[in-house]
Amino acid sequence: MKLQVRDVPPRSVWALEQSGVHPLMARLYAARGVHDAQQLQTELRLLLPPSGLKGIDAAASLLANAIAQQLRICIVADYDCDGATACAVALRGLALLGAQHLSFIVPDRVVDGYGLTPEIAKRVHASGAQVLITVDNGIASVSGVQEAHQLGMQVLITDHHLPGSELPTPDALVNPNQPACTFESKSMAGVGVMFYVLLALRALMRERGIFNKDSEPKLDSLLPLVALGTLADVVVLDANNRRLVSQGLLRMRRGHMPAGLAALFKVAGRDPAQASSQDMGFAIGPRINAAGRLSDMSLGIECLRTDDSELAWRLASQLDAINRERRSLEGDMREQALLLAESLMDTEEEAPAALCVFDEDFHEGVVGIIAGRLKDLHYRPCFVFASSQSQGQAVLKGSGRSIAGFHLRDALDAIAKRHPNLLLRFGGHAMAAGCTLLEDDLALFEMALQDISSEWLDEATLAQTLATDGSLPQQYLRPDLIKELQSQVWGQGFAAPVFQDTVHVMSQKIVGEKHLSLKLQLHGQVVDAIWFGRTQSLPVQAILAYRLDINHWQGMDKVQLQIEAMQPFYN
Repeated sequence: MKLQVRDVPPRSVWALEQSGVHPLMARLYAARGVHDAQQLQTELRLLLPPSGLKGIDAAASLLANAIAQQLRICIVADYDCDGATACAVALRGLALLGAQHLSFIVPDRVVDGYGLTPEIAKRVHASGAQVLITVDNGIASVSGVQEAHQLGMQVLITDHHLPGSELPTPDALVNPNQPACTFESKSMAGVGVMFYVLLALRALMRERGIFNKDSEPKLDSLLPLVALGTLADVVVLDANNRRLVSQGLLRMRRGHMPAGLAALFKVAGRDPAQASSQDMGFAIGPRINAAGRLSDMSLGIECLRTDDSELAWRLASQLDAINRERRSLEGDMREQALLLAESLMDTEEEAPAALCVFDEDFHEGVVGIIAGRLKDLHYRPCFVFASSQSQGQAVLKGSGRSIAGFHLRDALDAIAKRHPNLLLRFGGHAMAAGCTLLEDDLALFEMALQDISSEWLDEATLAQTLATDGSLPQQYLRPDLIKELQSQVWGQGFAAPVFQDTVHVMSQKIVGEKHLSLKLQLHGQVVDAIWFGRTQSLPVQAILAYRLDINHWQGMDKVQLQIEAMQPFYN
């Protein structure tokens, strides 16, 4: 892996420092495209206005009328953390605004597949609902919307996924990525879209005289859930998303959050007073996601929905147990997938430009995680498939993860055009996408994926590089500054800092059978370090890329480096 120091525009650094930004933070922010301190301001008043979202006025009107008439409203959610938080935000927010008849349905990953299908529409209608709202799905649900309309229901689609060639025709559609939508934040998560719909709904109800500024419900109580879903869905953290996340984390740190979220912090062993982006992405989010992968996402939604602390604790404990099961299953699948991938890579011919792996024992709830692991290891687009059933026929459901420069959803679209009958269903984003196909068509899909990958990828794109922030000055190697770094909002498109320095390796040993524990001399200072997942020893001197962390031990805070990569040191 090649280490590449980020470009740091000096004028941006100077402007940020002149505005009072700490010199190190100014350097880090400038390297991430921030050139004005206003881009770092997180006040809610700076959020993009809801009016920029195409279709949001129609959505607000539909919901305001439904609440006024006390119609029965059903939310159709997705089975990941973004979908769960979006559903909880919808249920909580609509209740705050006066809706009294609310329910939700989550399609079963295995039985129902993804999104608003005609079968799901029939289930919603059978529940007595008169208004159907999708959250984090629906942009591809052409037949599902048609069925809902035929059954006499009003339909509101809220989504953020990229649209296909044919759009559904609901009564209202809100998606920043739909054609002709001028909303600047194209990276908003599904939960963010639903939050914006609620903002527009409240504004309309205020115009109608139902609320005034003093009596209207405070929707900022929903921001912790918006932050969780946004970070867990790994969407690009543009300025608007960073504001949503910052405001959500701020409320968590103050203890203002739903009972279920507080319980999830407790079962994860995390301190909400120090709530961070990393907590959402690696501790809280996975516990919600595990329910959708292995069990029923209704558990996750009920956990985030409840205000009963005892029920919240029981549900959070269940989610924690399911997540432990997920980790065990993932470990077994990962070993098998790695062996299959190695057999594909270990060839006398040129290594494939993309990897496609299937085993009949794979669980479809975990294929996305395994695809991500393979992508990280081999640095090329990867698809992992598992057996499933769809409308009574045996199919394969695959989840893919990609690398920078290879748009995975566009690749699937190109495959569908070249082989019109190959993909039964597909969708997703640039970096993550999924598809369904018949078992007998796996070889054809693999060939089609290789063809596209060979055409679109070149040697430069497949050369893995790690962007770093260069050397860390010695005076910043201290716990208080690391805490300040960890309190900031980092994520996709606004990566957490990674530094690189030449170090002297004083000692090293294997811990936990698969991790390398080190003592290093950095800038003349002895520091502890850990390289997770590595057992190969390091040379006495090396250039290491590392993240800053704190090791809490016996009441003391000590600097610890988390090693990410190494380059040989040449004297």
